[in-house]
Amino acid sequence: MDSPSDIGVSRRGLLTSGAGFAAVTALPASASNKEPVAPMETPPALPVQLKVNGKPAELTVDTRTTLLDALREHLHLTGTKKGCDHGQCGACTVMVNGRRINSCLSLAVMHEGDSVTTIEGLGTPEDLHPMQAAFVKHDGYQCGYCTPGQICSAVAVLDEIKAGIPSHVAADVAASPAFSEMEIRERMSGNICRCGAYSNIVEAIREAAGRRQA
Repeated sequence: MDSPSDIGVSRRGLLTSGAGFAAVTALPASASNKEPVAPMETPPALPVQLKVNGKPAELTVDTRTTLLDALREHLHLTGTKKGCDHGQCGACTVMVNGRRINSCLSLAVMHEGDSVTTIEGLGTPEDLHPMQAAFVKHDGYQCGYCTPGQICSAVAVLDEIKAGIPSHVAADVAASPAFSEMEIRERMSGNICRCGAYSNIVEAIREAAGRRQA
């Protein structure tokens, strides 16, 4: 029997021909006679009323719009950052009705009437929030991209500890949690700092906690 080399066919040529034949035979019978595709319908939009940083905000948004995109693209509050967009890095953390959430995982229309606090609502350059001042003092911001989410989460952590809400590292869920490094690290574990400023962030939170207790 003749080999491929005897009949002038290379291995590469044989594989290429086979792949081309498979692609042709895989085409549907109607591929050459497609009907025009109907244009996509405009996605539904709904009105939503929020209270953002103490001020009323009325929006009309695509029902698929996340709270993160509503804040950034519609209200132009760009302090809240889009990081992974999968709820894994914490850069988009904001507080809704006093509780922190990943705004990239929550639809804007789900928050009708809710009170939303972003980094812009915590303080100003002239009048920093104690947590912002502590981050500056302890160099907890490094490149700064994750900082808005870190600070919003840190403020919520102090509220959680003050309210006696236990964490996964609590030895006794009935006891009042302490402002310990272990507690802070556990509660802040959903906020990633790619600069690795974790020890500085912990020190900033502990200082802010001391101010609050004082």
